[in-house]
Amino acid sequence: MANIQGATAPFASLLPMLMGDSDDARLDETLDQVRQGMADNHSGGGVPALDVMVRDFQVYHEVMMVLAPVMAVAFLALAVYAWRRFARTAREDRRTRRVFAAFGIAALLVTVAALVVAVANTTTVVDPAPSLAALFDGGWSFRSVNGRLPGTAQR
Repeated sequence: MANIQGATAPFASLLPMLMGDSDDARLDETLDQVRQGMADNHSGGGVPALDVMVRDFQVYHEVMMVLAPVMAVAFLALAVYAWRRFARTAREDRRTRRVFAAFGIAALLVTVAALVVAVANTTTVVDPAPSLAALFDGGWSFRSVNGRLPGTAQR
């Protein structure tokens, strides 16, 4: 799924690589300009470069919004198959029953995870700018470099 997502929106898939510790002053200055531009106009509207970034970020999440439910259905089918095999296996064959039970449970857990991913990506697609701003304001950990939550004022 990540390969398809990265091929469809390569720019957005590389954005997390920009975050982190850097010794490049020009990169830091550019990231500060992006942060300021996103803060000034949360949708990025009016600044062509930010508009492109927001749109590509949206496409990146649209791809996962479509792929995650497909994967959920596939893993749900796998869970049903595993549970049917579990039910048909003789009680004396404990090892085989445990394997099918484990596969069934694992497939159900992956199904739930895929549905959570689908919902999260759908909410990002509806309004991508705040998520992109959060990425630039601190990355995936929801903490910025200085330890505060994105979008909160320093006290």
